[in-house]
Amino acid sequence: MLNPIHLRVLESVARHGSVTGAAKELHYTQPSVSHHLRRLEAATGAVLVQRAGRGIRLTPDGELLAGRAAEILGRMDAAAVELADRVGLRAGRVRLAGFATALSTLVPPAAARLAAAHPGVELHLADADPVEGLALLRSGRADIALVFRDEDTPPEAEGFRFVHLLDDRLYFLADRPGQRLEDHRDSAWIGGCERCRAATVAACERAGFTPRIVYSSDDMVVTHSLVAAGMGVAIHNGLALKAHREPGVHAVPIDYGPRRVYAAVYGEPPDPPATAAMLAILAARPEG
Repeated sequence: MLNPIHLRVLESVARHGSVTGAAKELHYTQPSVSHHLRRLEAATGAVLVQRAGRGIRLTPDGELLAGRAAEILGRMDAAAVELADRVGLRAGRVRLAGFATALSTLVPPAAARLAAAHPGVELHLADADPVEGLALLRSGRADIALVFRDEDTPPEAEGFRFVHLLDDRLYFLADRPGQRLEDHRDSAWIGGCERCRAATVAACERAGFTPRIVYSSDDMVVTHSLVAAGMGVAIHNGLALKAHREPGVHAVPIDYGPRRVYAAVYGEPPDPPATAAMLAILAARPEG
């Protein structure tokens, strides 16, 4: 039978890429980490790690089990929290991963309402783009992921459930009023995360050209500063404009979109009480 302690050691080694990193995170000695890995290999009958120079690396079997270990441990942690919450929301934890503009606009009022209704629940936040957020969710290192999907975003893998929160319109940003996206076929463009960049490219291609993306930043302040300085143009969403808007930036709504924003969870219901409470608060977001 697989030992959860051994699985946690393997998962930590996989994330850190070394016995030293895993030992530091888990507060074990390096020989203790190596011992747990050998016990896991004995239990599975598989070679999970191999020497690589002065360090080690996971074998294909090790990588497979490490990926499963992350999911198993995440579900175990969630089950422990759910059982602790069973008698009511006097305690508990919600780990929420989200993209920056959601964390700076949607989350603060939701967090305040959660704290007022359930003061014993701890809220942990992590800044993550949608791809990273879903990976955290699937591995059990997040309970909720705030994500967005554009018109051309490919379908997600099975296992995720999505609660629609809002439709967020997209805007073309330039340093002068009266500009249109079509006027900037030859301009420098600013791209963001993988999905933001895909939306920018798709919107421009719909207008008949491929954007020349020369700057890359997920930071809305950096993007707006570059636009205001005339260094490039960009496409941003309404949440980003609500979170920050440089005085010299002019925004024009575009036809592409809107971007749909969701709160995602993983696995079959019911959700742990603290997670369900946060989902309900996010879904009941007041307009405006």
